Amino acid sequence: MLNLNGITVRLGGRTILDRATASLPPKSRVGLIGRNGAGKSTLMKVMIGQLEPDDGSIEMPRKTRIGYIAQEAPAGDATPFETVLAADTERAALLHDSETCHDPERLGEIHERLIAIDAYTAPARASRILVGLGFDEDMQARPLDSFSGGWKMRVALAALLFSEPDLLLLDEPSNHLDLEATLWLESFLKSYPAMMVVISHERDLLNNVVDNILHLEGGQTTLYAGGYDSFERQRAERAAQLAAAKAAQDAQRAKLQDYIARNSARASTAKQAQSRAKALARMQPVMAMIEDPSLSFDFPSPDELKPPLVTLDMASVGYVPGKPILERLNLRLDPDDRIALLGRNGNGKTTLARLLAAQLPAMEGAINASGKMRVGYFTQYQVEELDGADTPLEHMTRQMKGATPGAVRGQLGRFGFSGAKATTEVAKLSGGERARLALALITRDAPHMLILDEPTNHLDVDAREALVQALNAYDGAVVIVSHDRHMIELVADRLVLVDGGRAEEFGGSLDDLDRPFRSGLGLWKILTANLLSDVIADGIGRDANIRALTPQIFHHALRVLFHFACKIVNSNALTNRHI
Repeated sequence: MLNLNGITVRLGGRTILDRATASLPPKSRVGLIGRNGAGKSTLMKVMIGQLEPDDGSIEMPRKTRIGYIAQEAPAGDATPFETVLAADTERAALLHDSETCHDPERLGEIHERLIAIDAYTAPARASRILVGLGFDEDMQARPLDSFSGGWKMRVALAALLFSEPDLLLLDEPSNHLDLEATLWLESFLKSYPAMMVVISHERDLLNNVVDNILHLEGGQTTLYAGGYDSFERQRAERAAQLAAAKAAQDAQRAKLQDYIARNSARASTAKQAQSRAKALARMQPVMAMIEDPSLSFDFPSPDELKPPLVTLDMASVGYVPGKPILERLNLRLDPDDRIALLGRNGNGKTTLARLLAAQLPAMEGAINASGKMRVGYFTQYQVEELDGADTPLEHMTRQMKGATPGAVRGQLGRFGFSGAKATTEVAKLSGGERARLALALITRDAPHMLILDEPTNHLDVDAREALVQALNAYDGAVVIVSHDRHMIELVADRLVLVDGGRAEEFGGSLDDLDRPFRSGLGLWKILTANLLSDVIADGIGRDANIRALTPQIFHHALRVLFHFACKIVNSNALTNRHI
């Protein structure tokens, strides 16, 4: 049980949390949601103990082990495998004591405890978690300092999951993950044995993993049973009830005010009027739920171009001459295409996006694009590079040189920057607002193709839904790189898998990729398992007895072989060194 008792936090003269109260059930998996800037991370810092509330308290059982990811990523010469193992401090201490202790009785207690905490299976568990988050055997043995910041944060997440705290706190855990790792994480968290609070804007995760939603709005919290879809239904019902109650109260208020106005001056009814005036003063106003009018995306429609917009013919692309990242690329994009690029981080999705955006030339082969085509290319770097001292209006004015002030403000208004919001310093905007501004900037000239590389990282759930609706209403082509399965399913009608130096169109659906990803089998493992089962099948197919089987039985035998091959490939990451 975790109780929030009237938590109040004020930062910089602003009240972030205002008597936030909730009782979270034992071993519940809670999704903490709210608009950007609502105070979710602030509340989590209070739970961790990093921030002392101005008022209120948090109650939880004594000796509760709290786990969270530190702000600084792990670094040094240690490997990811060693770092994850070291996260179980009790196991490390017991193993050290077992080597130095000479008291037979104490030594027996140590070994009993090691068995109780599954200490001897820990290496295999650590490796399995790392594999799920994208680390193959070679990567597990490399020093941490050889990895980028995003991969180091994956190591931090793996260490946290391995340590299995009594209260697991996660703040946007999928931000540094690709789709494959995100699906694996969902599967892992579903079976997490202790209590968990996760801040996430991933609708699928909030539906598939959590069993309660803690909604933070206006500094206060409301607990809803069920996942995100259930929360939306309950919230819609509550909004309708509040709207009806407000309408009834407004009618009653108007009736009382009318009576007071007509009868206050008359001696015979003055007392009744005074009584009604007191009743009116005591009436607590019912506040209807307010929708945020600034939450909008509206991509301008481009002028029509004949297909195709872009074709790749045996093209290769990379950064170092003679060392292509991707090669033998064959792809055609038409004005009505909606394409999602899938694959592990580091496989070349961004490289392909940059090739399509004409930011990288083709090393070999050909890329042909319409000479009149305009491209809007969004990356996370554009959000980070916005000048914090400037306003959205100043940013857009610089980009739309020669445009009238009305046209500049009109483009900003398409993305919710109207009135005072247009003249607010960028440094004072939330991450989601800065992402909206970056999208407004790249679409200022009505591009024929939008290329969006992880556009949802800074957006909350409502903003993501608004983006999906805007993309579906947009008249141009869309190429999207995202780990948000919900967005891909609603926007994309073509899937391109980027893997092994190639980019191939995938004829199936996300569900076809879902099952192996959730079990830890990535694309390369599926392909390897296919090859392995083919080799085995070819060998047994030479046997006359096997050839005599009916086609149905032989087909079933091949399916069994493929399953067996998957197990072989999947276990390849767990070497004798780990076991």
